Amino acid sequence: MAPRFFQNVIALVYDFDGTLSPQPMQEYTVLPKIGVDPPAFWAQVNREARETQSDPMLVYMRHILEALERAQVDVKRKDFERMARAIKYFPGVEGWFTRMNAYVAKKSGGGVKLQHYLISAGQREILDGASIRKHFKQIYASEYHFNHHGIATFPKILVTDTMKTQFLFRINKGKESITESINEHMDEAERPIPFQNMVYVGDGMTDVPSMALTKKSGGHTVAVYDRRSSKGKATCVKLMHAGRADFIAEADYRRGSKLSKRVELLLDAIVADVAYRREAHAVRRENQPR
Repeated sequence: MAPRFFQNVIALVYDFDGTLSPQPMQEYTVLPKIGVDPPAFWAQVNREARETQSDPMLVYMRHILEALERAQVDVKRKDFERMARAIKYFPGVEGWFTRMNAYVAKKSGGGVKLQHYLISAGQREILDGASIRKHFKQIYASEYHFNHHGIATFPKILVTDTMKTQFLFRINKGKESITESINEHMDEAERPIPFQNMVYVGDGMTDVPSMALTKKSGGHTVAVYDRRSSKGKATCVKLMHAGRADFIAEADYRRGSKLSKRVELLLDAIVADVAYRREAHAVRRENQPR
């Protein structure tokens, strides 16, 4: 038995596009820079993916590079980061993280820590420049390779719907570096952030693999929607009825919103569960056979 109880960290894990921000991040950043119409761009990407049986994420990343080449625009890592200043968020997002941290600290008497993670199919280079970047312990997202001139040339890391689950296991096992293997068996009692300490927040069908894994493993999930999108809400309702989401709510991160209250309820349950497991661990330690 471990000499001390250490599974006292809660992970709030978020998707980005449609979850924290109303539109795909490219529509605020790189597409306007090169004068590309977003609906036409995504239609072309989806059409090519269907016709060539290609991964849509690889197609969009290549199309971004080709559009930059046609526009004769060199975009370096810092350029992507600067573009991120144009990203807009759902109401309350920028104050959400600090408020949730304080909520958990108060509820647990300082005995539980909250950490935030981001898993996105979007671009890491853009997210690194986002105003909320400082709140995340780790960001997992698609990335470009940059050549010796500092210019993006081809995809280095690709994050797809199903690959997102790999990063949930990285958080769960405490092996957060992309170069660390997560394939070796690790006892549940040795994992720093058990799934029951995890809340995944997403917005749609692309989050189904992550939601399914989180729920199946004893964790919690929330599906959010843009109040202006009846289709988005219908998708969330479908996720709830399919058992993918514990709760659904409008993507309103302000204090007192339904989303705040429902996430706080989940945090309350996890804090109580951590307290129970901590005490059970102490009792077993006190009564070990001599």
